[in-house]
Parts: sequence; structure tokens; C-alpha cells
Amino acid sequence: MTERDLACTPPPTTGPPSSDLAEILERVLDKGIVIAGDIKIDLLDIELLTIRLRLFISSVDTARKAGIDWWETDPALSSRAAKDALAQENAELRERLHALESRMDSDELSAVGATAGEKGAGT
Repeated sequence: MTERDLACTPPPTTGPPSSDLAEILERVLDKGIVIAGDIKIDLLDIELLTIRLRLFISSVDTARKAGIDWWETDPALSSRAAKDALAQENAELRERLHALESRMDSDELSAVGATAGEKGAGT
């Protein structure tokens, strides 16, 4: 072998075959991955702050299989959920308004009855 042949020969590869980013991402989204951790800040054995982190990375289908679908009911993330929340709030406000109007009507009737009773007693 000449010096030129050695310089052009690629070095032998060692280790496991590499996967490209798309394959890794597809595998993670298909199976899902959970990352969990806790951060604690203590001062003189007094717990000042605890942060618990739980991260679940997956595709929407994998998350649904795991029973996770909070984005469908969060008004900040779903227009349908926002409409449902608005409709529910509207119904609650209508009920409260009806109850207040009923109370006002009954108070007016008792006030009219009391006034009529006073007029009848005064004559």
C-alpha cells in the first residue's frame, strides 16, 4: 500500500449504527417518554421550595391511549372547550339572574302586601 492509499481510506466505524433524528423522534412519539424530577431548596433543614416536574412526550394518539386528553377540555387550548366554558358560564349567569328576579318579585309582593295592610289598619 502506498502512502496515498492510506490517506484516502476512511477510518473503520465502531459502535452501534447511528439513527437519524427523524427515526428517533418517530420512536419517541410512538412509544412516549416520561421525564420526572424534583427540585428542593432547603435552608437549615427548613424546606423553602419544592418543584415537582413530570414531563410526558408523545404523539396525540399515544397520549389518548394513556388516558391523557386535557388539551381538549382546556379553554386556552381548544376553541370548542372555550365555547363550552362560555356556554356553561352563560347558563349559570342566567340561573342567578332568574333567582334574583324571583327574589325581587317576592320582596315587592310582600312590600305591597305590607303597605296594603297598613292602609287597611289605618282606616
